[in-house]
Amino acid sequence: MPAGYHAAPVSSGEKVLSFMAISDVHITDKESPSQPLFLARLHAGKSIAVYSPTMLYTTQVLDAAIRTVNALRKQEPIDFLISLGDVANDGQYNELRWYLDVLDGKVITPSSGAHAGSGFIDYQRPFKAAGLDPTIPWYQAVGNHDHFYFGTFTMDDRLRASFVSDSLFVMSDPFATKEFSINGNPKYYSGTIDGSTPYGTIVQMGPVTDPLFANGSPKIVADPDRRSLTRKQWMTEFFATSTLPVGHGFSAANLENDFSCYSFIPKATVPIKIIVLDDTSDELVSQNHNGGRGFLNEQRYTWLVRELDAGQKEEQLMIVAAHIPLGVEKAGSLLSWDDRNSFVTEKALVAKLQTYPNLLLWIAGHRHLNVVKAFVSPDPDRAELGFWQVETSSLRDFPQQLRRFDIRVHNDATVSMVVTNIDPAVQEGTPAATSRSYAVLTEQRYPHPRIYQSGCDGDPTLPYCFDRGIRPLPFGSYNAELLKKVSSTMAVKLKGMGGERKGNQSP
Repeated sequence: MPAGYHAAPVSSGEKVLSFMAISDVHITDKESPSQPLFLARLHAGKSIAVYSPTMLYTTQVLDAAIRTVNALRKQEPIDFLISLGDVANDGQYNELRWYLDVLDGKVITPSSGAHAGSGFIDYQRPFKAAGLDPTIPWYQAVGNHDHFYFGTFTMDDRLRASFVSDSLFVMSDPFATKEFSINGNPKYYSGTIDGSTPYGTIVQMGPVTDPLFANGSPKIVADPDRRSLTRKQWMTEFFATSTLPVGHGFSAANLENDFSCYSFIPKATVPIKIIVLDDTSDELVSQNHNGGRGFLNEQRYTWLVRELDAGQKEEQLMIVAAHIPLGVEKAGSLLSWDDRNSFVTEKALVAKLQTYPNLLLWIAGHRHLNVVKAFVSPDPDRAELGFWQVETSSLRDFPQQLRRFDIRVHNDATVSMVVTNIDPAVQEGTPAATSRSYAVLTEQRYPHPRIYQSGCDGDPTLPYCFDRGIRPLPFGSYNAELLKKVSSTMAVKLKGMGGERKGNQSP
């Protein structure tokens, strides 16, 4: 642990802040003409991000998660909820509205176009969402899927037109081209899901030369609500909700400047600041690269440093909430940091973060994993320069969990962060329960390589096993109490706010 302390029992210390995190909900318009479903056939077992049967039930699982948060709120206070990005699978207007409407407690019609099967298929049937308890404010971070196609490709004019078309999208296999492109030599119809079938049968998919398509592009019922949103348009929708706060962290200045970073103080009586950082790629930068990699331009990096400097000067403990994590992917992987194009390299960013004694956490989603990583202080005599990173898994894929964070202050110059994975409470026989079983079955059939890679133990030649400090658990959950030593000046400010920490300690 960065502080060099032994963990204390979770019952010790004074709890000063509790919040919930969800991530990677991936609300999906199953009947969109632009889902790249054919990739699941071409790359069976390697593209569950493209297709998994769980995509049929994304709105219902989100509703179950929100009902769970509400139930926990009845037991004890929850100061806020934060969503760590990728709320929509492809940044469509209707996908985002379903997400917002679930949180607002509206009636959800989780189908589009012809609304096939909406009267008799469980995943297509309209339902009344519970809505988030109005006493819980919630905040939003941006994910790469919220403004990139498939979380990866820049939305060009041809792509945007395809979303609202009555013809299925035709594209190339991006993994078979050196350019990592979908526009080079288009030769596959993307496919769509027949909502009138109980298991969501994929139809109209395959090579353009297939006799099935002898008469040209297959047709579907177009839907204007499928339109693709820019990042600015995406932020604008967060002002059209009935839950609080208005904008859910985004301000009029964010819209005016097309800038998707902000910070907030959850409790006026507690010196903790949340810094919500957009670390997804820029559209122009990613035209010939993968938009799923971590990235900061000069403007966002300068803003982050300014926020960290201000928090340190004002003696605030700080938590950075971003979509993409740091230091957990081998350079060059599809989910790694984009050192080639980012204003700051991953190594330089981590080094900068380790100059702030008051930084507690970097929390993220993106990889659909529950993982905890210690960024140990580079100075053995200044343990307070270390910080923790906590990843929260996806609500779409196994293990479909959300996470609770409880921040406790102790009178021995330490702060502990109790991080707990939580399963959505689902009733047997409901669509959400079906999705949970599908997630388990998918994981068994196509196990996640970052969890089940065997015999790697830090071997840098293997794609996911370069960090001996990362130990994902095979059952997906990762609970812990994480300890952080704070600076002497911060300890003075926290004096009297915390309780006695029980258990052994060694400075």
